[in-house]
Amino acid sequence: MKALLTISDVWKTYGDSSVLNGISFHVNEGERVVIIGPSGCGKSTMLRCLNGLEEIQKGSIMLRRSNINSPAKDGKNIQQKIGMVFQNYELFPHLTILENITLAPRKVEHKRKWDAEKEALEYLKRIGLEGREHDYPRQLSGGQKQRVAIIRALCMHPEVMLFDEVTASLDPEMVHEVLQLLLELAKQNVTMVIVTHEMEFAKAVADRIIFMDEGIIVEQGTAKELFDTPKKERTKRFLKTFKYEL
Repeated sequence: MKALLTISDVWKTYGDSSVLNGISFHVNEGERVVIIGPSGCGKSTMLRCLNGLEEIQKGSIMLRRSNINSPAKDGKNIQQKIGMVFQNYELFPHLTILENITLAPRKVEHKRKWDAEKEALEYLKRIGLEGREHDYPRQLSGGQKQRVAIIRALCMHPEVMLFDEVTASLDPEMVHEVLQLLLELAKQNVTMVIVTHEMEFAKAVADRIIFMDEGIIVEQGTAKELFDTPKKERTKRFLKTFKYEL
């Protein structure tokens, strides 16, 4: 497989506080990498570094041959190639669902209104929100808003999709519909890096799982390797906090 993202010896600090301590891993084209770990271990910060929202103090993050953290980087171009979906939707409340989805393709990619709307409507139909394009975010459930946020990112045709705890702010009943959409994307070989606390979902979707703690990668491997035969004591203690079925 060909590496699409290559993360090499990445360090991130806030003042005297070190958040990432020499992180290195890669993401191949079409691969789904899931990052797990306790709260505050640096998972979300890692994602924000991957699409240039946070600057790093040391190391490199390469998207193919482009250095994301180079001072000469084109920030907008990077964020087009690396889409990110946050846990709090980030939809514009004063815009309709259709306007939310088509805003970036029209303004950034200069796509014609008709073409942008046609693609948006096709996605809305696929996720079961056909006929809701003229509603506003306040009229949708949390799960529906998160699915809209996901297809809004997909309409920019990124090379990599980053998902940061996209089910964290949802009621349990709404979690399933969002995870189902991500599973469908996995079947389409969309390259994804996912931060989640949903262990069953991680096992179902991941080609590889990375376990982080205190700003380092403690262990990584396939879902079967990590859940069935973890090698590190810290990984074992973490997994014991979750109930999961083989």
